[in-house]
Amino acid sequence: MIKLRPWQEQALNKSLDWLVAKRADKHFLINAAPGAGKTIAACSIANALLGRNEIDRVVVIAPRSEVVNQWAADFRSVTQRSMLKVTAADGDIDKYNLDVCATWAAVQGLSPEFKKICTSERTLLICDEHHHAAVQAAWGLGASDAFADARFVLILTGTPIRSDGKKSVWLAYDDAGAIDFPDAGTFTLTYGQAVDLDYCRPATFHRHEGLFNVNFDGEIVNVSGKRAAELPRELKRIPGLQRALNFYALACTPQYEKDGKTPIRSGYQATMLEYGSQKLDDLRDRMPEAGGLIIAPSIEIAEYFVKLVEIVEGERPIVVHNQVQNPDGKIDAFRQSDKRWLVSVAMVSEGVDVPRLRVLIYLSSALTELAFRQAIGRVVRTNGPGDDTRAYIVMPSFDLLENYARKVEQEMSPSKRRDPGEHKTKKCPECHTECDMSASTCPLCGYEFPRRVPRTKECPQCHAPNSLSAKKCESCGHSFVAQFHLTLEEALRTGVITRGMEIGEEDVREGEALAADVRAKILKSGDEHLLRLLKTFPEETFGRLKAILKEQ
Repeated sequence: MIKLRPWQEQALNKSLDWLVAKRADKHFLINAAPGAGKTIAACSIANALLGRNEIDRVVVIAPRSEVVNQWAADFRSVTQRSMLKVTAADGDIDKYNLDVCATWAAVQGLSPEFKKICTSERTLLICDEHHHAAVQAAWGLGASDAFADARFVLILTGTPIRSDGKKSVWLAYDDAGAIDFPDAGTFTLTYGQAVDLDYCRPATFHRHEGLFNVNFDGEIVNVSGKRAAELPRELKRIPGLQRALNFYALACTPQYEKDGKTPIRSGYQATMLEYGSQKLDDLRDRMPEAGGLIIAPSIEIAEYFVKLVEIVEGERPIVVHNQVQNPDGKIDAFRQSDKRWLVSVAMVSEGVDVPRLRVLIYLSSALTELAFRQAIGRVVRTNGPGDDTRAYIVMPSFDLLENYARKVEQEMSPSKRRDPGEHKTKKCPECHTECDMSASTCPLCGYEFPRRVPRTKECPQCHAPNSLSAKKCESCGHSFVAQFHLTLEEALRTGVITRGMEIGEEDVREGEALAADVRAKILKSGDEHLLRLLKTFPEETFGRLKAILKEQ
């Protein structure tokens, strides 16, 4: 029998009082921080309702396939009942006479079957990551119809407010957009509370600074996270260009050697990785299996990071995105291994449980607070008793992300917010003896510690060695705010898509068709300034530029 954490026991008792003893409402809300243990709490509530003969069947709806698999495993460990994973292709699922779980995406296709289950049997519906169920969105409308006759509905969330401000089904909201569900029908555990109770690990945010110098045909434009790019006068009339040249967009721009294939070791992403790699080294003195997660904005950047990790660390990471075979299997392989890095594009997010993850490099295409908090939830899960590690989030020093990070930091108590720095000892993974940092073997059991290569950076001014996290030289005070040089074409392009100008496939094709004709006409006109200016734009942008200029 699984021993519940105190908060899970409290949530169980409160839910039974609300749903069964008082019969106040058929909905109960658990709003608990990512990684706090909502799945086990919900399975225990389901088990209690089954034991009291209040329900016959359980249906779980979760965000994605990998999470559904985890639900089935946890449900069986708590209830000793099998849970069948179903999709829209399964047809009449009622005939299986089993508890079932499915993704939110499958709800509409299975709506008649779910409806049949809820009307014929006393059903508990468990909605995981409930923010997916917006009232006016397809998933929310489908869920509202399919589960209208469910006997009980258990609503689970760690990030209850949608970034688009839309309301979710089955919940009431106040005028400010906050959830207005009765306190007696809600159990809340904030991230700060979860950290103080050691259910989650405290997080430290590294704001990764840098200065991008973008070359406009010899004229340099500086872009940092603290100020917008000041464009040359002749380019200010193109609003899409201003959007493209923001710090976060440039932070997501890959930089290659002259061969166009090899990542630059001194590029912005490389310096983020080096910092994350150092933190992973530090963490492995306490948790030898600690791993890192890189969330990339696109498949191209994910593959770029794969090459970069190989260059910096000499080990190929596991990569998952929608174009690789068996991504769920690869995530599970990473979970069971001691590999250092997992690179993901929209595959390792809400609900995915890899307790050994401790370092996050955040370069996601999603810049919402909900996505940011969900990503943090991947690296703050406690890895069992005795886990005294911290989670480290490496992110661009960008106002929007810094505001999100500040909110998370403020939820933690002052003692947990402070990073004590490196530990004075390292822990033997075999016998858990605290050993001297310089020890090559454990004095008690003889375990041989892996040899650690020190990582430092040299000051270009005085050549003194410094830690990778140093923002200025510890000897001479020289600033380490790195400068990164890009051409305009590099700044705008990621593959065939021009960043910030929202070039779709249709515009790409139109731009390529226009390019030759436009260049020929400009050459004929003899306008050298215009020709030089247009040379800085990839031909794929011509269609979009044409539309923008028509709007002026």
